[in-house]
Amino acid sequence: MEYVIQTRGLTKEFGKLRAVDRVSISIRKGELFGLIGPNGSGKTTMVKLLTGQLRPTRGRAKVLGVDVVKEPIKVRELVGIVPEQETPPSFLTAEEYLHFVARIRKLDNIEERCEKWFRFLEFEEEKDILCKDLSRGTRQKLMIAQAFLHNPPLVFVDEPLINLDPIIQRKIKDYFKEFVKKGGTIFLCTHVLSIAEEICTRVGVIHKGKIIYEGSMKDLRRRRKRLEDFFIKLVRG
Repeated sequence: MEYVIQTRGLTKEFGKLRAVDRVSISIRKGELFGLIGPNGSGKTTMVKLLTGQLRPTRGRAKVLGVDVVKEPIKVRELVGIVPEQETPPSFLTAEEYLHFVARIRKLDNIEERCEKWFRFLEFEEEKDILCKDLSRGTRQKLMIAQAFLHNPPLVFVDEPLINLDPIIQRKIKDYFKEFVKKGGTIFLCTHVLSIAEEICTRVGVIHKGKIIYEGSMKDLRRRRKRLEDFFIKLVRG
């Protein structure tokens, strides 16, 4: 069994606040794993720890076999990341930014790769607009495009659909499901439970920095449990 993410006792403290509390998880290749939790539960901190953007206070983590503390840049070279906030450089156009990402990643067929994403996410007409002047939804499309541009084996996605219209939301959800069918892995953070219930193969519930549940969506369906009801009972209980 091939694991693409493994953590043991992963902990992050900010002063007296323990944002991530001794988390031990293993994510298999080909999963669409959803980390769900209330606002402030530690979801975004987990993504930053697993992608080497934050250094853990204690514990260990490996992503695609790479130690995130010893080789954080290597991790970010291998994976794709869709951050919670849309933050493309304000002084570049959408097209310039996507081309810049492609060059940094030393990709071939740059024009073809970028055009594919402009067409797929339906923002060809905005590609010559400065990022600072793009709508939030278009900036989010751009961040999704840059994360998948190099066909990574693993993508971290933090609240991916909030600013998108229903048509693009459907496209993205279908793409995520197809991506994992083909052997990719997605680590999805969200507090929108309907999204997790619809597309995730397995979920983990994080609350006050602790993982309080892990299990497959198939198992929850077999037990005839709605994710929303199950989640609220767990968190309030």
